[in-house]
Amino acid sequence: MLSQQMDIYQFKITLYESRPPIWRRVQVSSDISLHRLHKVIQTVMGWENCHLHKFIVGDSYYGEPDPYYDSNMDDDKKVRLSEVVLGEDHWFDYKYDFGDSWLHRILMEKTLQPEPGVRYPRVIKGKRACPPEDVGGIWCYEEFLEVIRDPDHHEHRDLVDWVGDKFDPEEFDMDEINKRLTKIR
Repeated sequence: MLSQQMDIYQFKITLYESRPPIWRRVQVSSDISLHRLHKVIQTVMGWENCHLHKFIVGDSYYGEPDPYYDSNMDDDKKVRLSEVVLGEDHWFDYKYDFGDSWLHRILMEKTLQPEPGVRYPRVIKGKRACPPEDVGGIWCYEEFLEVIRDPDHHEHRDLVDWVGDKFDPEEFDMDEINKRLTKIR
């Protein structure tokens, strides 16, 4: 029995309003659910999956339905990526952590045929580290970077202790991210 070969979608995921941009270029199978795409985004961006999320596609919202937050949200486990992507140059948004409000723009760049021997999903390029979880959103992240770069700032030691001495905002380790992606394949 022959199985139908799925297309591969290539996306650029950019953390909205990050300057300089924090982004990832990702390839995923067109038949994955939006919930699985959520797991891919968590992995490639470096989030810890501790907060609610939703996909915003036009006037539709997809995520884990929660009566306390959004009664108009459809279950992202029941929607395939191919059902919401309208083609190349189509974009939609992904919001993570409704308090810190991390908004990601997901741009569909192109459709590819699967390469023999390649496992999907995979990240093929990216720039910069993900902000630390619970830093307070993109505006607080900018302040956080100023403080950790200034050893004379009165909050420097506390923030370095919180995030760890090894936080590098320019770091992007594609091999490590792809290794983590194998756990959700």
